Amino acid sequence: MERGVILAVFALLSAQLSLAGTMRHRIVGGHEARPHSRPYAAALKRNGRFGCGGFLIAPRWVMTAAHCKGDISVILGAHDLNAIEDTTQVLGVEKYYQHPGYKRGGIPFHDILLLKLEREAQLNKNVQIIPLPKTDNDLPKDTRCFVAGWGRIDARYTTSSKLFETNVTIPGRRKCLQFLPELTDEMLCAGSRSVISDVSNGDSGSAMVCNGVAHGIVSYGFQIPPSVYTRVAAYLPWIKEIMG
Repeated sequence: MERGVILAVFALLSAQLSLAGTMRHRIVGGHEARPHSRPYAAALKRNGRFGCGGFLIAPRWVMTAAHCKGDISVILGAHDLNAIEDTTQVLGVEKYYQHPGYKRGGIPFHDILLLKLEREAQLNKNVQIIPLPKTDNDLPKDTRCFVAGWGRIDARYTTSSKLFETNVTIPGRRKCLQFLPELTDEMLCAGSRSVISDVSNGDSGSAMVCNGVAHGIVSYGFQIPPSVYTRVAAYLPWIKEIMG
């Protein structure tokens, strides 16, 4: 499977050379996750279609990207979205809290959205909370992280009904700025141009997890890594204010 995904991404990158600036958000160079090994992961059904990821940060709260906002239903405890699984919980959203500074003029800034669920999720071995950073410190260079999502996995732009995951590494802010001069202190970049392993469409809003903590939210990327993540640690005061 991994070899097929890697070959597919090279085909995709070749096809996109004429689309300078085209954004990309796909799990590539990864593999299918062990079922229910990422119990915080949420699949978001937006306007009737699966289109984003998210992650559970409290029994009644899910975090995702602001550009994922829509009429959202949250699916927790899932692995295969096309299967009937008795582990899943489907919850509606009572209120949306989009960051007041969010704007998208091609590139999304302050790309963070909190979803207050209509009721609390039932926590069990398949549905669990993932912790957030405790301080606003930046991640050090060469920190190894991973991302899991239900986004596109091949050059045919087909999404995966099953949860896929891949490893990414933080190259350091100085190197990120060389590739992405628009990067702000509220963003992180992750991924390497020497290793095709990254995220894609449908993975937006998913968590980048480092040392068991949700440090990033999949935001955007271009034809080749690194991709950009909202830096969760930069928003801790706002998150605490909204969640009370």
